Amino acid sequence: MTLHCAVLDDYQDVALTMADWSTIAGEVEVRSLQDHFGSEDELVAAVGDCEILVAMRERTPFHESLFARLPRLELLITTGLRNASIDLEAAARHGVTVCGTPSNSEPPAELTWALILGLARHVVPEGSALRENGAWQSTIGADLHGRRLALLGLGKIGAKVARVGHAFGMDVMAWSQNLTDERAAEHQVVRAASLEELLEAGDFVSVHLQLSDRTRHLIGANELKRMRRTAFLVNTSRAAIVDQAALVRALQDGWIAGAGSDVFEAEPLPADDPLRTAPNFLGLPHLGYVTRRNYEAYFHGAVEDIAAYLAGRPVRVLGVKA
Repeated sequence: MTLHCAVLDDYQDVALTMADWSTIAGEVEVRSLQDHFGSEDELVAAVGDCEILVAMRERTPFHESLFARLPRLELLITTGLRNASIDLEAAARHGVTVCGTPSNSEPPAELTWALILGLARHVVPEGSALRENGAWQSTIGADLHGRRLALLGLGKIGAKVARVGHAFGMDVMAWSQNLTDERAAEHQVVRAASLEELLEAGDFVSVHLQLSDRTRHLIGANELKRMRRTAFLVNTSRAAIVDQAALVRALQDGWIAGAGSDVFEAEPLPADDPLRTAPNFLGLPHLGYVTRRNYEAYFHGAVEDIAAYLAGRPVRVLGVKA
């Protein structure tokens, strides 16, 4: 019997060219779907015939209600080894095996610097003005050298961001609930005694924490008011770590100099979201992991996961194996 597999949210229509799917062609019929399904009804109608689904990061949530409406589903693959949008316990209850794929931490660290530099040197407004009306030098950039980079989180990505900060001649400080002096010293970073100290001291504050009950809305109105009015906030981690309504107000009222984000609580970002028109805001459509090397790792891993599952030896299983 031929199984059916759908790759979800393949916005660039590249999933089937990033790996050799022919190795499973005799057993699995694979199709890719470029459109994001905004409702559960649309998604079920599109993939209800599938035994296998490949989800791109956290673009499509998989909750109890969705698993209940996909009785044919046996294997769910997420790109990467962690996906907060998949209810692993619900998957197990419905007999669905969830597997992950390899992923690289360099791309989001690199994009963090694209946002920092874009904000500091007004890259988008200056470039747009040059193209649209020939305007020449209308802003004054912020320096990186000698300024303080304040990192919320010093994990794999945060540590890579810190290394680049040192290369720019910045003082680097970090804080998280679990950060130790030893970890900070390993990366030549000053450990802040508290979140408040970090926010008050940072010229560029960059978020690199995992989303959890402890970190949800960790940065709200009070925290944003603690930042310097000349400081910039950058978030390439998870949108919900920063209270989005508070961020909009901080930008509108000038509590901070500007903000950049690659992540949003609703994605794709709705057309009427106030962040689209907030002053001094540089937003990107969740590009942190979107590089050729990562996509090749994702989809090569997905093919490996499917082959291993068909052989009865699933690999990179997340949560409880069904």
